[in-house]
Amino acid sequence: MTARIAVDLLGGDQAPAVVVDGALRAFQADPALHLLLVGPVDVADAMVAAIDPAQRDRLRTLSQDQHQAGVRAVMSAVAHGHADAAFSAGNTADIVLSAARVLGRWPGVRRPALTAVLPTATGRLVLLDVGSAVDPDEESLVMHARLGAAYARVVHGVERPRVGLLTIGTEPGKGDRLRRSLPPLLAEAELPAGARYVGLVEGGDVVTGDAVDVVVADGFTGNVLLKGLEAAYAKLGSPGGEAPGVPRAALLLGVGGTVVVCHGAGSGTDLAGGIALAAGLHRRAAVATMADHVVKDKHSQHNEVSHDG
Repeated sequence: MTARIAVDLLGGDQAPAVVVDGALRAFQADPALHLLLVGPVDVADAMVAAIDPAQRDRLRTLSQDQHQAGVRAVMSAVAHGHADAAFSAGNTADIVLSAARVLGRWPGVRRPALTAVLPTATGRLVLLDVGSAVDPDEESLVMHARLGAAYARVVHGVERPRVGLLTIGTEPGKGDRLRRSLPPLLAEAELPAGARYVGLVEGGDVVTGDAVDVVVADGFTGNVLLKGLEAAYAKLGSPGGEAPGVPRAALLLGVGGTVVVCHGAGSGTDLAGGIALAAGLHRRAAVATMADHVVKDKHSQHNEVSHDG
């Protein structure tokens, strides 16, 4: 199945070279992948020139010289049907703002969540948020629990996902004001896909994967945890022993399209993996299915999205 991914050529600490490297790797690995290259015309043309002429019909270019304009152009390509998914390793705040304004948000989603998948000793686990909303309120984190449950069910096939709240201990009352206020709200929340809130979890539970399938955190804490695990697993290996480490790409969940964000310091291999993730999610219609899980339980109008203007 064809997947058309709009790629922000200027996103990333070492852009555009590392983005071109990642895009080339993804392009060569997937014969059904089509790329819309958004960025300086000379960079895009150089990448096109590096491709076998017989394959160049799978590449298109869109000239954008300013980075913020490039991020918005990537989102606009998805919004107008020119691409199936957006990919960027640029500034997270710019990406989140552009995605929310151009693609809209799902009903009830005030703060979209960057959603990562981590290897564990027993399989894999969904962690959100990992950098989008660094200072969320209770309502946003309850919605993130709903988003994470839908991800675990749709993408990983987990029946009745177990949802936990990340804090500094598993005893009741542990954590700061936000963490202390959330357990009763999560316990009463109507989570999609038959999910249920199972209580507080610590950082060690993220490594073992025994207690939960979904871990809810604010974007600040989740990002710190994610980057720490990235470094540890790169040096020591993943807890399951078979995976090379933490994937350095995350889905921005809660907006009206498939948007994958990669770590700005990612390598060409990391970026290729992020593009492949975007293509895979599109091919499974995963985002639309997750939206249906989240929205149908709470709203009768499944397809409505709110816009910031």
